[in-house]
Amino acid sequence: MSAIQWKRICCPIDFSGPSRDAVRVAADLSDQFNAELMLLHVFQIPVYSFLDATVLPTARMLEQTLDRTDSLLAHWQGEAEQLGARLVVTAKADGEPSVEIVQFARDNKCDLIVMGTHGHTGVKHALIGSVAEKVVRTADCPVMTIRPSNQPLQPQTQTVTEAVSS
Repeated sequence: MSAIQWKRICCPIDFSGPSRDAVRVAADLSDQFNAELMLLHVFQIPVYSFLDATVLPTARMLEQTLDRTDSLLAHWQGEAEQLGARLVVTAKADGEPSVEIVQFARDNKCDLIVMGTHGHTGVKHALIGSVAEKVVRTADCPVMTIRPSNQPLQPQTQTVTEAVSS
């Protein structure tokens, strides 16, 4: 059996705690394997139906959402680089998250997907489903799921507030 050669890692993020944990692991793997790390955010444009009408967000609302997404992706890119990732790129996609994640990984020839899981079980899992579970079932490459740890994204450093108060 040959050695693992992960050269391109996809890490889907929704800017949640479990995503932070996944970025931490993905950055470490990127460092260990000298692999490119691709942070992907998938969003769904909200569409509301009321009686016989469909309500869509305004162009300004969409622009603000995309600007905020770009800002968050840039921040998370910097964090991944601080955590040791070699080359970090960001991307965003619109659509059903599990479908878009699998398609992105396929189109970009990713060797591994590293993603957080919220760990929902029982009724909550049955009602909202699991993006991670759907990705595991449909991806062409290995998928590593990371359970939440409730740790901050930053490496072990003081925050500005902690430094000022000490």
